[in-house]
Amino acid sequence: MSLWRNQVLLLLGVCMLLSACASQPDTSRYCGTVSGYSEPDREQNIYRVVVTHLNGKPVISKPNYQLSPGVYEFTLAELIDSPTLKVKLAARTPKVLSVKVEANQRYHIAARFNTDKVYRGNNTAFWEPEVWLTQEHECELPEIK
Repeated sequence: MSLWRNQVLLLLGVCMLLSACASQPDTSRYCGTVSGYSEPDREQNIYRVVVTHLNGKPVISKPNYQLSPGVYEFTLAELIDSPTLKVKLAARTPKVLSVKVEANQRYHIAARFNTDKVYRGNNTAFWEPEVWLTQEHECELPEIK
């Protein structure tokens, strides 16, 4: 009986050791992507944007931003070229969009042109930044060596 008990204890010990050694996924490389390259549907009054700042720091705008999961602040300049836009150039100021990035998601950002009324002069309410499309998208940050 004691031989059987010793074998069971040995087997349990080996199982515990192996489960402790089992590799876990490297979550430090998980990421999501924020994209501004895709041409939105202008018939729905959605236009492209240019990223000027990320979390308050100036950036050179690029098509994709691969980011670790978390909340990010994008400062955006709209590229609305509608003939119905009547505001002065001074009203075309950047706005901030907060994006909660989750792993393996792509967020397409854009400017929504508000067409509920004709905006004139220095009225900056003519547009709002938004995520106009969210898609599943595999993303893994490069390994840091």
